[in-house]
Amino acid sequence: MYINNSPIEEVKTFFKQRSLLSRLILINVAIFILASIINLFFWLTQSGNDIVGNHSSSLFITWFAVPSNVSELLLKPWTLLTYMFLQEKFFHLFFNMVMLYFGGRIFSEYLTSAKLLSVYVWGGLFGALLFVFTYNFFPVFQREVLFSVPLLGSSAAVIAILVAIATHVPNYYVNLIIVGRVRLKHLAVFFIIIDVLSIQKGNAGGHISHLGGAIWGFAYIWLTKNGFAMNWNFLKMPKFFYASKPRKSYSNPNYSKRPVTDEEFNRAKIKQQKEIDLILEKISKSGYSSLTSKEKELLFKSSNK
Repeated sequence: MYINNSPIEEVKTFFKQRSLLSRLILINVAIFILASIINLFFWLTQSGNDIVGNHSSSLFITWFAVPSNVSELLLKPWTLLTYMFLQEKFFHLFFNMVMLYFGGRIFSEYLTSAKLLSVYVWGGLFGALLFVFTYNFFPVFQREVLFSVPLLGSSAAVIAILVAIATHVPNYYVNLIIVGRVRLKHLAVFFIIIDVLSIQKGNAGGHISHLGGAIWGFAYIWLTKNGFAMNWNFLKMPKFFYASKPRKSYSNPNYSKRPVTDEEFNRAKIKQQKEIDLILEKISKSGYSSLTSKEKELLFKSSNK
């Protein structure tokens, strides 16, 4: 009888695999710690603080968060990328990383790591662009544009991943505490509705950027399924983001493996695809936690090819 691992063991195994998803989480956490240390130094020395409208922001935020003012954004275009790895509050980081882990694990079960990174980065970019456009188009945000309110956080990128996988496998079931089994598409719609209703309640820019990420997540999967070539993976990220591949070694240095024929290669490929299909069917019925260690390893290797 197969016994499921505890949540702590699942997390340990997840980070030991050194996948792209785990690297995304680690780099978000590392930047949060760095920003916290820099902010602490500014606070202790009473230097480096800049008042932006009603928002007190360190120079770290000033230089790496997206400004709502277009003129200022043109002087700091790199913020469109850096803002999506930057969280200022612990609970902001915690919630985003839990959502990234949750959505990213399901995403990795069906799609590749390259697509995960593409959805994360471009979802963040679309979220930032919708934020800037909205703040400069609607009169209600005129004062915020004047003081250049900053946008930061990985929420838009994270919601892009959640909506993307909900679009790809809408009837996938997830088990939530108290609520129970919920279809992924209903969960995604719930978050979108919450963001729409929360725009007037505060942090309008953040909720608007979430919607931009959601739009991209849906569009990416919809366009891909309808035959459009989505070659958005030209962003060359550092090797840190990718799982390291172990070096191959042989006991005999003169050993040379016989090349396989096309027929042998195709048979092996078909056999592996059947195994993957059976694993995915098992996930849809019983969830990811029902897989054996061998099945998880096979699924992980397949998703990173």
